[in-house]
Amino acid sequence: MPRQARIVPGGIIYHVINRGVGRMTLFENEADYAALERCLRRAQQLIPIALFCYCIMPNHWHLVLRPREAGDLGNFMQRFTLTHARRWQEHRHVHGTGHVYQGRYKSFPIQTDEHFLTVGRYVESNAKRAGLAKRAENWRWCSLWRRMNATNNQQEETPKLSRWPTGVPPYWVRTVNAAQSRTELKAVRRCVNRGQPFGGERWVKRITGELALESTFRPRGRPRNETQ
Repeated sequence: MPRQARIVPGGIIYHVINRGVGRMTLFENEADYAALERCLRRAQQLIPIALFCYCIMPNHWHLVLRPREAGDLGNFMQRFTLTHARRWQEHRHVHGTGHVYQGRYKSFPIQTDEHFLTVGRYVESNAKRAGLAKRAENWRWCSLWRRMNATNNQQEETPKLSRWPTGVPPYWVRTVNAAQSRTELKAVRRCVNRGQPFGGERWVKRITGELALESTFRPRGRPRNETQ
């Protein structure tokens, strides 16, 4: 049975993630990371989309963005990932030998309040949490580093960052480097895995209905056999 088409209107913020197939390493050196940044910027030039946060890890990446119009997210992600996958294969002379990504990207909508900040913190602290950098702002392939080196944000080969709808809080770098609570991490990871909206109770209820996301809250697995 074909997958149901996603309802993705414009004006809503989404956290998007994808991984290499089989969790294989996608980025082995600076040139690999820079190539993804170029693909991201070129996709922005073709399909304008507000990019607030990103973090590129060795075998996956995170984006926090807001499409302008209905359908923009799907078009943007298709162009971005297909371009990167082709260039990744061509660079390694393995074109046509298999998939680069594990499948269709995962995404979930985010409420524009403290929940947005929670997800931004989760994304920008990713490298530090994984032990790739002592401090989050030292990870070169992340929006936190990009904002702290703002002059480089004007280069055509790097992603263009948009102003945050909440504003960047004072002492944000300190906040990102502080350990995030297990409760917050568990909540964000559940939304990543299930595609559930992340926000306050009333907002989640409303957006779940508007985007037909009821299935993301249903128990997984086969129904229990009451005859056993």
